[in-house]
Amino acid sequence: MSTEPKRYLITSALPYANGPLHIGHIGGAYLNADIYTRYLRSKGKEVVFICGSDEHGAAITLRAKKEQKSPREIVDFYHQLMHQSFVDLGISFDEYHRTSSEEHKAMSQSIFLELEKNGQFEVETSQQYFDEEANQFLADRYIVGTCPKCANDKAYGDQCEKCGSSLSPMELINPHSTLSGSKPVLKETSHWFLPMAHHESWIREYIQEGKLDGLQHHDSKEWKSHVVGQCMSWIDGGLQSRAMTRDLDWGVPVPLAGADGKVLYVWLDAPIGYITNTKVWADKHGKNWEDYWKSDDTRLIHFIGKDNIVFHCIIFPIILKAHGSFILPHNVPANEFMNLEGDKISTSRNWAVWLHEYLLDFPERQDELRYVLCSIMPEQKDSEFTWNDFKDRVNNELADILGNFVNRVFVLIHKYYNGVLPELNGEASDAEKNAGRDAFTAYQAVGQKIEDYRFREALAEAMNIARVGNKLLTETEPWKLIKTDPEAAARILHACVNFVADAAFCLHPFLPFTAEKIRKALHIEWPSWDHLGQASLVGSGHIIGDLPILFAKITDEEVAAQVQKLEQSKLASIAQNKPEIKDPIDFDTFQKMDIRLVKILEAEAVPKTKKLLKLKVDTGVDQRTVVSGIAEHYAPADVIGKTVLFLANLAPREIKGIKSEGMILMAENAVQGLSLISAVKEMEAGDNVK
Repeated sequence: MSTEPKRYLITSALPYANGPLHIGHIGGAYLNADIYTRYLRSKGKEVVFICGSDEHGAAITLRAKKEQKSPREIVDFYHQLMHQSFVDLGISFDEYHRTSSEEHKAMSQSIFLELEKNGQFEVETSQQYFDEEANQFLADRYIVGTCPKCANDKAYGDQCEKCGSSLSPMELINPHSTLSGSKPVLKETSHWFLPMAHHESWIREYIQEGKLDGLQHHDSKEWKSHVVGQCMSWIDGGLQSRAMTRDLDWGVPVPLAGADGKVLYVWLDAPIGYITNTKVWADKHGKNWEDYWKSDDTRLIHFIGKDNIVFHCIIFPIILKAHGSFILPHNVPANEFMNLEGDKISTSRNWAVWLHEYLLDFPERQDELRYVLCSIMPEQKDSEFTWNDFKDRVNNELADILGNFVNRVFVLIHKYYNGVLPELNGEASDAEKNAGRDAFTAYQAVGQKIEDYRFREALAEAMNIARVGNKLLTETEPWKLIKTDPEAAARILHACVNFVADAAFCLHPFLPFTAEKIRKALHIEWPSWDHLGQASLVGSGHIIGDLPILFAKITDEEVAAQVQKLEQSKLASIAQNKPEIKDPIDFDTFQKMDIRLVKILEAEAVPKTKKLLKLKVDTGVDQRTVVSGIAEHYAPADVIGKTVLFLANLAPREIKGIKSEGMILMAENAVQGLSLISAVKEMEAGDNVK
């Protein structure tokens, strides 16, 4: 499918409605999609940009329970907050809807029933965890236990957020229900499974070669290598059947007899939201939604983060093809992750720059954030946002390059010509011609790089037009030239004001608010992208309006306030997430624990592990071998010679083939991780802790 499509359908990942948006979300799946969509519109393409809130799933019910609210109250609040934040940042969705709507319920159930009629599901009965006190089956996120891979005792039934391992509830050690705190029991339940192994052959060809049903669907070389790599890792590992239903009371009900208490799996329900939201838009505008989802004349492109790759490249395409009438994605240009001030962005630890808070703290400065997030967009690898870098990019690039150039041109035209461009005489100088060629080269590169999903480079090329203009001004000095050769000075300012117009036009997908200010001040209309460069946008006799300073500089005080805000929010989050005091024990039970100080004599890494150290310790009575999961926090050389707390009468157990005789006791928090505990005064190995 290499020919130019009749229409484009652009989607951004549906944000989950259990919390606000942060800069990682924007840099991952929304800003890039908005830039791409705005570019297509400027080329006169038929394009629809679709998104909406993802409002089902266990995580929302957990938040509702924690906040003592209904799931509906949670999703209503965050749907409105996210939608308004998108609007305020200038993310130009054609439709932003939601998966809790009646329209979505009808669409999801219709697609499920068609898949069921086509024999695409297998009903399987299996043992799943059941909370007898709460009287319900437990979704993966309702089960917490100890991770078998890193010993984190707060791992969920689907994932350990400490080591990142994907898990199943059955793998957890000592699982318990988050609803009642009790230990769940296993109970039979039936679910509808999608046997993905049946689709392995064609999905491999679709991902690896870009072919579908023997025909060329897309150029697989245009897909990002990390997207293809992650997909092939899944496929090469053998695709497993995946349950498409869950035992929950919040979601789209399974529309079959005997399926009471079951809802559609959120990763079946959520991507269908793209289809629902397209239909909602089409109904508003008198369009046929099927033209956008069932016609080979449409090019479907998903913008997502890397954590959603397999759902959009494997599971959702399998669902679409199994249905039999839908088109498949032409590209899924997923971004990697954006980090923050040297750490991973974390909603649970409140380590994030929240979009709605930025918009309050920096009113009318949306484009500054859009610029910085685009310039550090994690297109091929993880990137990092820091407030100091934000300040430097705004001040040194937006203000000093773009803002300064535009301001100089406007000031000079008003000073020498009262804001009206004079008539031109004579021929352009070599300097003007060279600048024009350089600007046109940059303009052409902007469009090509946007089409290649290289938004950082596209932004840099658009800024190069301002650089070209700045260079021409600096080298020719029209403020001096006007005294000796007024015609040459007029030509220079004619060229420069058109560079302003060209730069604004090329930057409008990236900086829509700034570009619109410039457009209005120049009293022009935007041409089609393909017509830029064919003629001057601003000519003789044109009246140039007033334009205020475009970018105020970011101060050190503003940066310091934001960094302090981050640190305070993290500390507050830590305080809120301190573990609760465990159930009381009697003194006799405490007395049974032999806690003493030991001296670490030797330490070495356990082969083929990332987290384990093998230690030899002196207990004051004997020497023992202990395996401790501290390797990510301490190097072997750092612990030798330290005197630390030790539980001496813990029953021995074998870890990675090593007999571990006791346990090093540690302190832990979300910021510092694990820390050894030592006595304040000088003590000796073997001294008891009472």
